[in-house]
Amino acid sequence: MTPINFDTFIDRSDTASQKWERYRDTEILPMWVADTDFMAPPSVIQALQKRVEHGVFGYTNTPAELNQLVIDRMQSLYQWKIKTDWLVWLPGLVCGLNLACRAVGDTGDHIISPQPIYPPFVSAPHLSKRKVIQVPMTQEGERFILDFAALEKSITPDTHMILFCNPHNPGGSVYREEELLQLTAIAKKHQLTICSDEIHCDLILEPGLQHTPLASLNSDSASRTITLMAPSKTYNIAGLGCSFAIIPDEQLRKKFINVRKGIVPDVNLLGYTAAIGAYQAGDDWNQKQLRYLRENRDYLIREINQIPGLKLNPIEATYLAWIDISAAKLENPARFFEEAGIGMSPGRDFGDANYMRLNFGCPKPLLEEAVKRIKNALLNHLPA
Repeated sequence: MTPINFDTFIDRSDTASQKWERYRDTEILPMWVADTDFMAPPSVIQALQKRVEHGVFGYTNTPAELNQLVIDRMQSLYQWKIKTDWLVWLPGLVCGLNLACRAVGDTGDHIISPQPIYPPFVSAPHLSKRKVIQVPMTQEGERFILDFAALEKSITPDTHMILFCNPHNPGGSVYREEELLQLTAIAKKHQLTICSDEIHCDLILEPGLQHTPLASLNSDSASRTITLMAPSKTYNIAGLGCSFAIIPDEQLRKKFINVRKGIVPDVNLLGYTAAIGAYQAGDDWNQKQLRYLRENRDYLIREINQIPGLKLNPIEATYLAWIDISAAKLENPARFFEEAGIGMSPGRDFGDANYMRLNFGCPKPLLEEAVKRIKNALLNHLPA
């Protein structure tokens, strides 16, 4: 097995990679969609190789071993005691968002979502024939968190669900326990269900911070929360399609399972296999990855904040940088940066055109080249 070296560039051309195919046959560096350019942990690769050597790939039940790994993981990391029955395995987290929207309330009801936010938080309610009510994020110091006052004011008699994201994508904030308690108090007061996307929970970059699953706070929070998690972002196995929901409340879980029937397929056996490899023996690898990502983050914040027209706040979690470009006065930011040779995600897709999202989950030399191109483009664009 190749030694772990996050500086190594792995050529992803001719692999049908969404990330790299977008800019095929160009010099543009793809730093948009949220997968990293790192090789998956050795434990994942070994597990997959062993399963492939078996040679039979028929219909597969959820391995009992994987259920137990998740149960043990929730207990070890968060002191959260969950049960096997609470787990619903899914071929992706986005379908979990859509199922949650369909499982709660009725057609025409209101679903609250933060803004800015990962785009499926806005599309899922619409696809479920619900009306999305967007509540602004606010800055507490240099952190983006939900505006709880605005959230409560937005609740109507037709509101039955809040979509929540922690750590926040794209802002990178990790919610503190007192903030989570504030959210659950509002949900309890208005009898709302919360769908909590916690897919980046294993990517906490700021030393001393701890992820807290919303549903782990108390019994009331557990009874009204659908928690969505996955190994995909952490271990770079998104293409294998394996995620899960944790739903303690039996009635809510039955509704969630019922709306998936005939629509959402089971997880494929290689997805299960990769998840087992990741959760069984991938944490040492992730600790090395986190150290590498912290160095990339610190470098990026330092360099971006020296470029006229750009601002980058501290990033507590994820490998995603939410860069404020408002002072640069760019007419078409996405095109501007593509012409400079960097393909980022436009902030308008997340609900705020004053930003661009950059994925720094890549080898440091690639990030340095991206920063060089950004710097040159802005220095040539802005008046002296």
